[in-house]
Amino acid sequence: MIWFKDYKIDEIKGLITSDNILDHLGVTFTEIGPDYLKVKMPVDHRTKQIHGILHGGATCVLAETAGSFSSLMCIDLDKHYAVGSVITANHLRPIDSGHITATCRPIHLGRTKHVWDILIHDDNDKLVAKCELTCAVTGKN
Repeated sequence: MIWFKDYKIDEIKGLITSDNILDHLGVTFTEIGPDYLKVKMPVDHRTKQIHGILHGGATCVLAETAGSFSSLMCIDLDKHYAVGSVITANHLRPIDSGHITATCRPIHLGRTKHVWDILIHDDNDKLVAKCELTCAVTGKN
């Protein structure tokens, strides 16, 4: 297991303040495995661009949420915090309805840098996007 402690979904929800982008876009945490985190988001009026398909920025919000929270779950939150610093996204398939699910797994877990591989699938398990997120891990002052 890569996590700092044995997290449950409700504990992750407890790390989130109210009235934020996750609330506005309908992002939910769905599953924690020994080396992965799954996060889900609807494809609806909140997450579509002008052509009626999933907005690439919404995809990035989902990916950065999955990676950033994964980093938070790997560190002692009393001593450190983690924030996204670099994100790349390859948008592979348009989608206009349903949900997308990000599955986040580590590529590198260093002392000051975490790198995450994030695959985003639709409800039919088709790959919609492939993202990579780098998080900076720093000490609390």
